[in-house]
Amino acid sequence: MNDRIKRIHAVIHGRVQGVFFRETTCQQAKRLGLSGWVRNLDNGTVETEFEGGQETVKSMLAWLAQGSTLSRVDRVESQERDPVYKESEFTITW
Repeated sequence: MNDRIKRIHAVIHGRVQGVFFRETTCQQAKRLGLSGWVRNLDNGTVETEFEGGQETVKSMLAWLAQGSTLSRVDRVESQERDPVYKESEFTITW
């Protein structure tokens, strides 16, 4: 199985602020062993970058498309970035 390190930048659109989306995103990323960050943007979207093995990154993207219990995800825009390798955990940033 090819599990090379991948990094994804994603912006999540929908009802994703004020519904614990960042917190549950952080919990899910930690559960999957990903590093990176998540934050709210002024336009009502949530932005995240995360990296890890190919399969866990794929699982995280699938989770983002579904969202947290209270959220409503309309769409996820994502693109692959170069891994940075220097992060050791997943955090909520401001």
